[in-house]
Amino acid sequence: MEKLKKRWGIEHNWQIVIIFIVFAVTGSTASYIGKPILNYLSITPETFSTFGYWILRILLLFIMYQIMLVFFGWLFGQHKFFWNFEKKMLRRIGLKRFVD
Repeated sequence: MEKLKKRWGIEHNWQIVIIFIVFAVTGSTASYIGKPILNYLSITPETFSTFGYWILRILLLFIMYQIMLVFFGWLFGQHKFFWNFEKKMLRRIGLKRFVD
């Protein structure tokens, strides 16, 4: 635990628990609301090819996950950690100009 706390720059064990909860809630929520959003946009395997549907679904889930991660991080009082995490992730995928 100490190694993880040092790497993430956090001070208390309860922060690790909250961070894990935020990751779990965000992933579950993004997955849960993804299909209704696609249905609302009339994006189904019948209207698109199965491959195209899954590409769009994964892209939508990725975008929703990024937004919700910062939101749930803020909601659970860990906005600073998740905002820094988000900036690091966006830099890694080549979107550096949006965070600097």
